[in-house]
Amino acid sequence: MIIRNVRILGGEPVDLRIADGVIAEIGPGLQGDEAVDGAGAVALPGLVDLHTHLREPGREDAETVQTGTQSAARGGYTAVHAMANTSPVADTAGVVEQVWRLGREFGHCDVHPVGAVTVGLEGRQLAELGAMADSAARVRVFSDDGRCVDDAVLMRRALEYVKAFDGVVAQHAQEPRLTAGAQMNEGVVSGRLGLTGWPAVAEEAIIARDCLLAAHVGSRLHVCHVSTAGSVEILRWAKSKGWNVTAEVTPHHLLLTDDLVEESPVGAYNPIYKVNPPLRTRADVEALRAALADGTIDIVATDHAPHPVEDKETEWGAAAMGMVGLETALSVVQAAMVDTGLLDWAAVAERMSVVPARIGRLAGQGRPLAVGEPANITLYDPSVRTEVDPSAFASKSRNTPYEGMTLPGRVAATFLRGRPTVLEGKLV
Repeated sequence: MIIRNVRILGGEPVDLRIADGVIAEIGPGLQGDEAVDGAGAVALPGLVDLHTHLREPGREDAETVQTGTQSAARGGYTAVHAMANTSPVADTAGVVEQVWRLGREFGHCDVHPVGAVTVGLEGRQLAELGAMADSAARVRVFSDDGRCVDDAVLMRRALEYVKAFDGVVAQHAQEPRLTAGAQMNEGVVSGRLGLTGWPAVAEEAIIARDCLLAAHVGSRLHVCHVSTAGSVEILRWAKSKGWNVTAEVTPHHLLLTDDLVEESPVGAYNPIYKVNPPLRTRADVEALRAALADGTIDIVATDHAPHPVEDKETEWGAAAMGMVGLETALSVVQAAMVDTGLLDWAAVAERMSVVPARIGRLAGQGRPLAVGEPANITLYDPSVRTEVDPSAFASKSRNTPYEGMTLPGRVAATFLRGRPTVLEGKLV
C-alpha cells in the first residue's frame, strides 16, 4: 500500500510504502497497486492513550471493548490502556487476560489492561500484581483510578513490588478526607452555586507524598489527570531531583474551566461538566498548558469515561463524574496547544504517542515514522473545522462537554501495523 502526499510531523509532503506491517519506503512519487491519498495531512505515529475506561466487563451499557476501541481508532489511537475499575475489578490475571483477549478479537487498536493496585479497589490489600504482570496481558501499569491509594504504607509496598518487573503505579491523587461530598472545584464559583468545594490541596498533598515515596524506594510513579497549578510546581520540584516521576493531563483540563458549571450554554448545574478531578480555574489551565509545553507534564491522556444517558442527565449531585474524550482529544490538543503556538506537531507526537508508549513499556508503539518501523500511523488534517456531534461517535456514550462546539482538525485515517482501521474519517 502507498500512502501518498502526507507530511510527517508536519514536514514536507512525501509518500509512504507499507509492506508486511512496517514502513518499507519513504520518498516522493512511490509506485504501488493500492494507494491512499493523504491529501497533505499531518502524519503522526499512532496515538497511545495511557488512561481509557472501556467499562467491560460489567458496564457494557456504557461502553464495550469493541465500541471503545472503535472510538479510539476514530480518534487516531492505535493503543489504549484499559483502566481497572470494571465489574469485576481487573485485580486478577483472569480479568486482565479477558480484556486483553477482547482487544485482540476486535482489532481496532491494541488494548493493554491496567491492573488494580488493591483488591477490589478497596485500598486494604495489594492485588495480584505479579500474576497480572506474568499473565498473557503482560500488565505493566497498575492503578486504582477512580479511587486514591491513600494508605501511605500500602502505596509504598506497591511501589516496591512493581520494581521487580519494571512496572509503574499510576496514582489517582485525591485525599478522600479532604474531598468528602465534594462536587466541583473549591473557589468563587462553588461558593456562588452552593456546591461543596473540591480543594486543590487534596490533589497536591497526595502527589507530594507519593513523589517522596517513589524517590525513597527508587520506583516509578505516574500521576494521573493533573489539574492544578500547585500540582505542577510539586512535579517540577520532583523532576529537578531526578526522581522517576511522570504525569499526565487530560484534554478537558487543558481547555475547560469551572466557570462552565455556572455559565454553560444551557445554564448552571449541567452535569456534563462534572468530572474527577473537577474542572479548575483559568489560572490552573494556563499552568497546565505551560507544564505540558515545557515537559513538566509528560503526556496527554484522555481519561475517556463513558456513561449512559441516565447517569448524566440527572441532577448535579446524583450525576456520574466523567467525560468521553477519545474522538475529540487531538482536536482539543490542537486548539489548546498547537494553535496557541505552545507545541508543534513533533511535540504532539512525543506527548500523545512516544512518551505514553514508553511509560507503558509498549515496544511496538510510539515508534518513529521511519523505514523499518511498525506502520502505526495517524493521518490528521488540521485545516478543517468541525462541529462536534456526539450522535456520530463510535462510542456507546454521548457525555461530551464539546457538543455543538466547533473544534479544529479531523482524523482522516488510522493504520494499525499497516492495516487501515479508519479511512476518510470512517471505520473500516
